[in-house]
Amino acid sequence: MTGVTVCCGTVNSIKALWETRIKKSKDELKTEREQRDRRAVGRLTGPWEDRITLAKLKEKVVTEEGRVILRIEKEEWKTLPPALVQLSQIQEWQLHRIGLQKIPRFISSFESLIVLNLSRNSVTEIPKEIGKLTRLRELLLSYNRVSYVPEELGCCENLEKLELAMNEDLDELPTQLSNLKKLYHLDLSMNKFTTIPDCVVNLPSLEWLDMGSNRLESLPEDIHRMEKLHTLWLPRNELEYLPDNISHMQSLNTLVLSKNKLRDIPPLMEDMSNLRFVNFRDNPLTYDVTLPDLKEDDEEEDREMFGREFMHFYIQEARKRGSQTFTLVLNVTLEGASETGSSL
Repeated sequence: MTGVTVCCGTVNSIKALWETRIKKSKDELKTEREQRDRRAVGRLTGPWEDRITLAKLKEKVVTEEGRVILRIEKEEWKTLPPALVQLSQIQEWQLHRIGLQKIPRFISSFESLIVLNLSRNSVTEIPKEIGKLTRLRELLLSYNRVSYVPEELGCCENLEKLELAMNEDLDELPTQLSNLKKLYHLDLSMNKFTTIPDCVVNLPSLEWLDMGSNRLESLPEDIHRMEKLHTLWLPRNELEYLPDNISHMQSLNTLVLSKNKLRDIPPLMEDMSNLRFVNFRDNPLTYDVTLPDLKEDDEEEDREMFGREFMHFYIQEARKRGSQTFTLVLNVTLEGASETGSSL
């Protein structure tokens, strides 16, 4: 009986061990199969996700006036997916308020791009690949966080309009931007510039410049080199004087200088016949000058000339008062000399 018992126990142990091994083997096979399936699904997921993303992007593409435009507004797109490269025929990006943090380096693939409008996002960097976009006409990056402009932007030879307003820490531009021979519109307002960069003065086609709300302390003495400039916005800066050569800007018709620290108006500006609108409000000018009240029958156009009329009136009054001061000083000097002679 004892031998039988041992035999049965041994058989049961072997059976249990065998069943355990079989179960373990099945579990291992199951685990391996699941891992293999997950890897296979992973390989499929990438392309499928790209397809889904691409389909979503295609829904944002419209054609207006013969131009293919990607338009996304008020959606969350912090980054742009690589799948976008498959839509390289797009000619215009209109991406507003989407939280975009970075311009992808594959931007260079969009050789047909004419307009790149990424205003009101969180872009911190302009990639050097931007220089590959030789057909680009408009680059709009206002209200972002750009602090540096790459020299490669100077290679965008067809660029006509550049807006970099409100980028907080932006305070300089590369000299290579003077190569933008077709640039006529430049907005650098609400940044930290202390002077107008040399490359801006050297832009041959510049017509419109806004550098309001910066930290400008002076204007370049050769500012008159901007021969085609007709509109110059400089409000809310730290300007204390204007160079005489500003009077040689014959194309200038709009000049805004409100809220600066100007103490005087150059007399030579009196000869700027093309200047149609000028604003000197909120400056600590030396003389307190008030224009005569406008008549009720004066035309509205005349009222718009108020700034220009003020400038002319101020220059005349400054000249008159300066002459009176000189005469007074001269009389005092002569009287002093006479009294000295009498005492001798």
